[in-house]
Amino acid sequence: MFSKQKIEYAPELSVLFVCLGNICRSPTAEGVFRAAVEKAGLAKTIRVESAGLGSWLGSPPDPRAIQAAAKRGYELAKLRSRQVDVQDFAKFGWILAMDNSVMKRLLALQPADFTGHLGLLLDFAPELGLREIPDPYFGTPAGFDRVLDLVEASTRGLLTRIQPTESGR
Repeated sequence: MFSKQKIEYAPELSVLFVCLGNICRSPTAEGVFRAAVEKAGLAKTIRVESAGLGSWLGSPPDPRAIQAAAKRGYELAKLRSRQVDVQDFAKFGWILAMDNSVMKRLLALQPADFTGHLGLLLDFAPELGLREIPDPYFGTPAGFDRVLDLVEASTRGLLTRIQPTESGR
């Protein structure tokens, strides 16, 4: 009988996407970035997760997020929400907020000894001229497509930034 080997990820190659509820924006970012990491052959090197500030524990992503992502070939349906906690700062070297209000709350949680990168996801797509990914929850389905557009652009920049070099693999 074969046992499933647990992969140990280095914090500097571990990414956590955070939004308010972990049901729209951050699971979208997780799904898009996970696909990019897999396409780059780095699934065993780069850890990808998402979390939220709220307590929507165990909920699947919003059906509109799942549908919009599926149209572009991303799988979100199996994801389940969880709440971010202070231990995440030890596990993840990259903690990326979807907007300034989430960022402010993450800064309040951040331990003094955290040496990773805490910032906004859209900082990895400066060409867009935006800093915040809008919450599509109370909007129309087009808002979920807009989130995907922003996430795709920013996660391309993120992967370029954190991708290990050939000599570092």
